[in-house]
Amino acid sequence: MSLESVRAFFAEHAPDIAVIVTPESSATVPLAAAAHGVEPGQIAKTLSLRIGDEVVLVVTRGDARLDNKKAKAALGGKPRMLGQEEVEALTGHPVGGVCPFGLATPLKVYCDVSLKSFDIVVPAAGSTHSALRIAPQRMAELTRAEWVDTCQEAAQDAAAAAE
Repeated sequence: MSLESVRAFFAEHAPDIAVIVTPESSATVPLAAAAHGVEPGQIAKTLSLRIGDEVVLVVTRGDARLDNKKAKAALGGKPRMLGQEEVEALTGHPVGGVCPFGLATPLKVYCDVSLKSFDIVVPAAGSTHSALRIAPQRMAELTRAEWVDTCQEAAQDAAAAAE
């Protein structure tokens, strides 16, 4: 059902975007990068977080890690990861297929500025074998996401900044 809710979302809001279904699993960042022929950073992973009483989604680049201090400042409270059952109940998507499209429950979506490193990112599409290709800005527009800075600075970014 989850894959179908994502397909329905795009049929209504962006019919030019196709959902890609692969025989290979894309349930983890390394698997998704291999299945779609992109670097791990290009995978747009969706984190399901509880901030106080509110559940939000934060979409980051695949090789990024949340910075607790930045996330707390940007999101207004200490983020806590949801458990697998709660993720599926609220998003309608299984862990490994979570994305900000076709949600079972309306949730606030944030896109981390780390996604802006890429012209195209590859988020999941509601199942562990589906994804799509989309510009980060378009993903933010379609999901009404707010841009935030919640991730640790990547080692390669820090090295480049130091030069």
